[in-house]
Amino acid sequence: MCNNCDYTIHGRHHHFGWDNSFVPAERVAPGSTIEFQCLDSSGGQLQPGSTVADIAKLDFGQINPVTGPIFVEGAEPGDALKVTIEMFKPSGFGWTANIPGFGLLADDFQEPALNIWKYDAASLEPALFGKNARVPLKPFAGTIGNAPAEMGHHSVVPPRRVGGNLDIRDLAAGTTLYLPVEVAGALFSVGDTHAAQGDGEVCGTAIESPMNVVLKLDLVKDARLKTPRFTTPGPVTRHLDAKGYEVTTGIGPDLMAGAKEAVAQMVDLLAGRYQIDPVEAYMLASVCGDLRISEIVDMPNWVVSFYFPRCVFE
Repeated sequence: MCNNCDYTIHGRHHHFGWDNSFVPAERVAPGSTIEFQCLDSSGGQLQPGSTVADIAKLDFGQINPVTGPIFVEGAEPGDALKVTIEMFKPSGFGWTANIPGFGLLADDFQEPALNIWKYDAASLEPALFGKNARVPLKPFAGTIGNAPAEMGHHSVVPPRRVGGNLDIRDLAAGTTLYLPVEVAGALFSVGDTHAAQGDGEVCGTAIESPMNVVLKLDLVKDARLKTPRFTTPGPVTRHLDAKGYEVTTGIGPDLMAGAKEAVAQMVDLLAGRYQIDPVEAYMLASVCGDLRISEIVDMPNWVVSFYFPRCVFE
């Protein structure tokens, strides 16, 4: 438990999707520090002993649970919730999957695949993938947000203007996140914790890993923030930069097509160079490779690049 926290929100206080009628798990004053116990994105359906056969058994109605919601006293529509990300307490277990029908290259990878990860929760040393790939870790919360103003139940899968399933790797310890408030109390929730992810999360999953998150919640009155914004405490890719990158590109008039081409070329490069199955290369790219827009002004063609850190294999 967190000795300096004002509250602990247990994992049983989780919900699926967003709904501003949910009863708060706790009501807190601005400035409160809270430890959240977060489930993984499968909601515990995948465990250390799971096999690829368990992918077909997943109940997608139980996917991506978030812990909360938290009612912040004094929060009103038009304010911003200031979320200071204090720390993560990883579990040491994670999983990455190719789920048929999901992911950037879903048409190319139609069979399920699963990798179970075991990592050192204390040292956060790079985690072994296969026989000789080691993935640097950087814990963060993939889903973090407030309830939307629209009444009713809303899927947790798409990100929203109030946050939600953002899957931004840099929402890590030390980052300060600002979220628009659209309902009284903000009704903040967090979950979908990851041990590592590449920018883009291209196969649809990262190193999905249950862990506790310690956050401080403050208010910025009348901020009139339209979408989330955040400030990082320093460089964001030091865990990947040391030995440089292999980079592939996709070039053309369609950014999505360019993204797919860049990733497909990297999958081919990794599979051929390191003699691994293409779906393994795809999952590996998802947990540590970065998809970037390199150029979007030289019409009619744009450039999308995919950066894979060489430190994973060297």
